[in-house]
Amino acid sequence: METGNHSWTTDFILVGLFQYGQMDTLLFTVIAILFAVALLGNITLVLLIRLDQRLHTPMYFLLSQLSIIDMMYISTTVPKMAANFLSDTKNISFLGCKSQAFVFGTLGGSEALLLGFMSYDRYIAICRPLHYPVLMSRKICCSMVSCAWSSSSFNALIHTLYVFQLPFCRSRKVNHFFCEVPFLLPLVCEDTSQYEHTVLMSGLVILLLPFLAILASYARVLVVVFQMRSGKGRSRALSTCSSHLTVASMFYVTTLCTYTRPHSLHSPSRNKVLAVLYSIVTPVLNPFIYSLRNKVVMGALRRQLG
Repeated sequence: METGNHSWTTDFILVGLFQYGQMDTLLFTVIAILFAVALLGNITLVLLIRLDQRLHTPMYFLLSQLSIIDMMYISTTVPKMAANFLSDTKNISFLGCKSQAFVFGTLGGSEALLLGFMSYDRYIAICRPLHYPVLMSRKICCSMVSCAWSSSSFNALIHTLYVFQLPFCRSRKVNHFFCEVPFLLPLVCEDTSQYEHTVLMSGLVILLLPFLAILASYARVLVVVFQMRSGKGRSRALSTCSSHLTVASMFYVTTLCTYTRPHSLHSPSRNKVLAVLYSIVTPVLNPFIYSLRNKVVMGALRRQLG
């Protein structure tokens, strides 16, 4: 049994998406393409919002923050996963695993809270347009972003410090493609049932509450939208809200399925599919859903291209 200091020095082994060597080349190619597309799309969106004066509004300020988070989010997991595909070893150091779990938890929590703030922005813009300059001032927007980062960082730090001080006395093989707190618990030789209740509560606060707020705000928005006399205004509002709701639903549903169930009910194959959706697919889709369905962003892109 490995306990004590030895648990701090032994590397973890990341199984990856598949355990069959013949899949590595194909999988590496797919992941590399998705990674490049996500970086290109999010960088383009951030630069457009930075360079075009017409995009200097609260909505696009929050969207640029989402793109920055997505770039960091996918960069936390994919480079190491791609390196493992190309190597004979799947090891990750204890410190590397700890760092990855903390950064991933921070970015995931920040995205969850930021999506909620973005829905609040749309609610104010459509339902209370006269109060929009006051309720969504630059100071309030910066406070929203700071709140998302600070609260998610604190939450991730608490969970990371607690989990990595536990004795890992079983196999160091993590049946996942990156270090994530719920998938490290099966390696702990102590009873973690009480701690899993803490993970559940954190998931409900950081994931479920913003998701419910999004659903409530968009329900109110839809009521107002369908009362509009202008068909053009109605279609623009529906386009903006539907794109945001599509991204939000994919992110929240998949993360809630992961963080609100005890590890005894987890299926490794299902966990990996869910993780791919919220850690890779969502950062890839975000910039394209927001830009391709947004005439203002596409207009800004055309202007920048001359």
